[in-house]
Amino acid sequence: MKKAVHTFKTYTLWELLKGLGITGRHLFKKKTTIQFPEEETPRSVRFRGLHALRRYPNGEERCIACKLCEAVCPALAITIEAEPRPDDGSRRTTLYEIDLFKCIYCGFCEEACPVDAIVETNIPHYHFENRGEQVMTKEKLLALGDHYEKQIAEEKAEDAPFR
Repeated sequence: MKKAVHTFKTYTLWELLKGLGITGRHLFKKKTTIQFPEEETPRSVRFRGLHALRRYPNGEERCIACKLCEAVCPALAITIEAEPRPDDGSRRTTLYEIDLFKCIYCGFCEEACPVDAIVETNIPHYHFENRGEQVMTKEKLLALGDHYEKQIAEEKAEDAPFR
Protein backbone atom coordinates (compact mmCIF):
# COMPACT_ATOMS: atom_id res chain seq x y z
CA MET A 1 0.00 0.00 0.00
CA LYS A 2 2.85 2.42 0.85
CA LYS A 3 4.45 1.78 -2.52
CA ALA A 4 1.19 2.60 -4.32
CA VAL A 5 0.80 5.90 -2.38
CA HIS A 6 4.41 6.79 -3.09
CA THR A 7 3.97 6.06 -6.80
CA PHE A 8 0.76 8.13 -6.92
CA LYS A 9 2.46 11.09 -5.22
CA THR A 10 5.45 10.80 -7.57
CA TYR A 11 3.41 10.85 -10.77
CA THR A 12 1.01 13.58 -9.66
CA LEU A 13 3.83 15.85 -8.40
CA TRP A 14 2.16 16.03 -4.98
CA GLU A 15 4.87 18.21 -3.35
CA LEU A 16 4.62 20.73 -6.18
CA LEU A 17 0.85 20.89 -5.83
CA LYS A 18 1.16 21.42 -2.06
CA GLY A 19 3.61 24.27 -2.64
CA LEU A 20 1.36 25.89 -5.23
CA GLY A 21 -1.55 25.61 -2.78
CA ILE A 22 0.40 27.52 -0.11
CA THR A 23 1.37 30.15 -2.69
CA GLY A 24 -2.24 30.48 -3.81
CA ARG A 25 -3.47 30.96 -0.23
CA HIS A 26 -1.01 33.79 0.40
CA LEU A 27 -1.33 35.40 -3.03
CA PHE A 28 -4.31 37.60 -2.17
CA LYS A 29 -3.55 38.36 1.49
CA LYS A 30 -2.67 41.90 2.55
CA LYS A 31 1.04 42.59 2.06
CA THR A 32 3.20 43.94 4.87
CA THR A 33 5.81 45.73 2.80
CA ILE A 34 7.43 48.77 4.42
CA GLN A 35 8.57 51.66 2.23
CA PHE A 36 11.99 51.95 3.87
CA PRO A 37 13.26 55.50 3.59
CA GLU A 38 9.85 56.99 4.40
CA GLU A 39 8.76 54.39 6.97
CA GLU A 40 10.83 52.66 9.63
CA THR A 41 10.29 49.30 11.21
CA PRO A 42 9.66 49.37 14.94
CA ARG A 43 12.83 48.89 16.99
CA SER A 44 13.16 47.23 20.34
CA VAL A 45 14.03 49.37 23.35
CA ARG A 46 17.09 47.13 23.72
CA PHE A 47 18.38 47.93 20.21
CA ARG A 48 22.15 48.44 20.00
CA GLY A 49 23.49 50.56 17.17
CA LEU A 50 26.64 52.49 16.42
CA HIS A 51 29.27 52.87 19.16
CA ALA A 52 30.35 56.17 20.69
CA LEU A 53 32.94 57.33 23.25
CA ARG A 54 31.77 59.82 25.86
CA ARG A 55 33.47 62.73 27.60
CA TYR A 56 33.07 64.23 31.05
CA PRO A 57 31.31 67.62 31.24
CA ASN A 58 34.71 69.34 31.49
CA GLY A 59 35.68 67.94 28.05
CA GLU A 60 38.05 65.21 29.23
CA GLU A 61 37.50 61.79 27.69
CA ARG A 62 36.05 59.21 30.05
CA CYS A 63 38.08 56.20 28.92
CA ILE A 64 40.70 55.30 31.53
CA ALA A 65 42.33 52.60 29.39
CA CYS A 66 41.43 49.75 31.72
CA LYS A 67 40.98 47.51 28.64
CA LEU A 68 38.00 45.69 30.13
CA CYS A 69 35.98 46.22 26.96
CA GLU A 70 38.79 44.73 24.88
CA ALA A 71 39.03 41.74 27.23
CA VAL A 72 35.30 41.03 27.31
CA CYS A 73 34.67 41.41 23.55
CA PRO A 74 33.81 37.92 22.22
CA ALA A 75 34.49 38.91 18.61
CA LEU A 76 37.88 40.55 19.34
CA ALA A 77 36.65 43.67 17.54
CA ILE A 78 38.18 46.21 19.96
CA THR A 79 41.84 47.22 19.97
CA ILE A 80 43.23 49.49 22.67
CA GLU A 81 46.72 50.85 23.28
CA ALA A 82 47.47 53.09 26.25
CA GLU A 83 50.27 55.03 27.88
CA PRO A 84 50.53 57.25 30.96
CA ARG A 85 50.03 60.97 30.62
CA PRO A 86 53.14 63.06 31.18
CA ASP A 87 51.41 65.64 33.40
CA ASP A 88 49.56 63.55 36.00
CA GLY A 89 50.57 59.94 35.26
CA SER A 90 47.00 58.69 34.64
CA ARG A 91 46.57 56.22 31.80
CA ARG A 92 44.76 57.31 28.67
CA THR A 93 44.26 55.63 25.33
CA THR A 94 46.52 56.40 22.42
CA LEU A 95 44.67 53.97 20.14
CA TYR A 96 41.03 52.92 20.45
CA GLU A 97 39.56 51.11 17.45
CA ILE A 98 36.42 49.07 16.90
CA ASP A 99 36.08 47.03 13.71
CA LEU A 100 32.34 47.12 12.99
CA PHE A 101 32.57 44.19 10.58
CA LYS A 102 33.78 41.99 13.45
CA CYS A 103 31.46 43.45 16.08
CA ILE A 104 28.39 41.38 16.98
CA TYR A 105 26.71 44.25 18.90
CA CYS A 106 26.37 42.20 22.06
CA GLY A 107 26.76 45.16 24.43
CA PHE A 108 29.40 43.47 26.62
CA CYS A 109 31.81 46.38 26.10
CA GLU A 110 29.22 48.83 27.38
CA GLU A 111 28.41 46.66 30.40
CA ALA A 112 32.08 46.09 31.28
CA CYS A 113 33.08 49.76 31.22
CA PRO A 114 33.37 51.08 34.79
CA VAL A 115 33.09 54.76 33.76
CA ASP A 116 30.44 54.52 30.99
CA ALA A 117 32.98 55.64 28.40
CA ILE A 118 31.87 53.35 25.56
CA VAL A 119 28.18 53.20 24.71
CA GLU A 120 26.10 51.73 21.93
CA THR A 121 23.73 54.38 20.63
CA ASN A 122 20.32 54.09 18.99
CA ILE A 123 21.75 55.07 15.59
CA PRO A 124 20.56 52.30 13.23
CA HIS A 125 21.54 53.73 9.84
CA TYR A 126 25.16 53.93 8.80
CA HIS A 127 27.08 52.77 5.76
CA PHE A 128 30.59 52.54 4.41
CA GLU A 129 31.64 53.46 0.90
CA ASN A 130 35.36 52.79 1.02
CA ARG A 131 37.54 50.06 2.40
CA GLY A 132 38.71 50.73 5.92
CA GLU A 133 35.82 53.02 6.91
CA GLN A 134 34.33 50.25 9.05
CA VAL A 135 37.12 50.70 11.58
CA MET A 136 35.90 53.30 14.06
CA THR A 137 38.90 55.20 15.40
CA LYS A 138 39.08 57.07 18.67
CA GLU A 139 38.49 60.38 16.89
CA LYS A 140 35.37 59.11 15.09
CA LEU A 141 33.99 57.57 18.29
CA LEU A 142 34.58 60.77 20.29
CA ALA A 143 32.97 62.87 17.53
CA LEU A 144 29.88 60.62 17.62
CA GLY A 145 29.80 60.86 21.41
CA ASP A 146 30.03 64.66 21.29
CA HIS A 147 27.31 64.91 18.65
CA TYR A 148 24.84 62.57 20.40
CA GLU A 149 25.75 63.29 24.06
CA LYS A 150 22.35 64.71 24.94
CA GLN A 151 20.52 61.67 23.53
CA ILE A 152 22.97 59.26 25.20
CA ALA A 153 22.61 61.00 28.58
CA GLU A 154 18.81 60.81 28.35
CA GLU A 155 18.92 57.09 27.54
CA LYS A 156 21.35 56.47 30.42
CA ALA A 157 19.04 58.33 32.80
CA GLU A 158 16.07 56.20 31.66
CA ASP A 159 18.08 52.98 32.18
CA ALA A 160 19.41 54.04 35.60
CA PRO A 161 16.84 52.13 37.71
CA PHE A 162 17.71 48.90 35.90
CA ARG A 163 21.49 49.11 36.27
